[in-house]
Amino acid sequence: MGAIGILTAGGDCPGLNAVIRAVTRTCEVEGRPVLGIEEGWDGLMTGKVRPMGRDEVGGIIGAGGTILGTSRLDPYVHGDGYASVRATVERFDLDAVVVVGGDGTLRSAAKLAEEGLPCIGVPKTIDNDIAHTDVTFGFHTAVQIATDAIDRLRTTAESHHRVMLVEVMGRSVGWIAAYAGIAGGADAILVPEEHWNLDDLTETLIERRDRGRPYSIVVVAEGITPPPEIGDHDAGVDVFGFARLGGVSYLLAPLVEARTGIETRVVVLGHTQRGGSPTAYDRILATRLGAKAARAAMAGESGKMVSLRGDDIELVGLAEACADPRPLPRDRFDVASLFFG
Repeated sequence: MGAIGILTAGGDCPGLNAVIRAVTRTCEVEGRPVLGIEEGWDGLMTGKVRPMGRDEVGGIIGAGGTILGTSRLDPYVHGDGYASVRATVERFDLDAVVVVGGDGTLRSAAKLAEEGLPCIGVPKTIDNDIAHTDVTFGFHTAVQIATDAIDRLRTTAESHHRVMLVEVMGRSVGWIAAYAGIAGGADAILVPEEHWNLDDLTETLIERRDRGRPYSIVVVAEGITPPPEIGDHDAGVDVFGFARLGGVSYLLAPLVEARTGIETRVVVLGHTQRGGSPTAYDRILATRLGAKAARAAMAGESGKMVSLRGDDIELVGLAEACADPRPLPRDRFDVASLFFG
């Protein structure tokens, strides 16, 4: 029998090490060797591989980041698909690869499975936007970090009578913004899924001031559609050619301040939401997903993704799961909007 490989690709996320630990230990119990593929798809393309065992994964369940490293290189964007990884697969006798990543990473895993490399996907994103799973590990940690920040910012907003725009991650969906906004008692939440306009936002803030509450917390998802007053917001691309997001609040703040007459400040949480130790919930979820993925890989499954359905971990089609992002449901936003203003 060959080895089971595991790689972590794309952005880092709290809980990645818990998945690595679970895959390694589950395979070890069954006597299957595990190879850690370093720096995501780059390692699979260039042969950066190392053995994994009990000693390598001891004590890492609560550690942030990923001991295998990651990158944003992709075999279909920066290579020739399966041809780019074939040499590594054959050299190290890989029977299957457990691929831990977001929608882009999982789409590439689905393509590789179609080309003949057995792949099992583990959904990873703090954005919580992967379909066919109830939640992704890392999301709860990101929400907790954002909520803690909102709690701290509320006291300074109240003391200085300011509007605080708290910008959180959310490329195309508003899960983090909505959940952190609810938990932190935000006075308004802006998400990509919901239409909003500057007039309604500033009217809410002015009404709040007129009621004797001259401060507000507004949670802004980084991927919102900018209002016409701002125009197109283009943050450019990174070195791998992928679009950057973040910073729309800096353009929004002067408009809010001019219309309300309230001093407006911006806090962009950015990568603080990705870093640090995962919550207990995310450690457990990541462990369960990793164990299920390892068993599926050893059983010869391919083109599947492990998924949380209710309280059960199931296998779903990988291609279907990463076809389209999972938007924030309207009813979740409706709950949040009960407390606006």
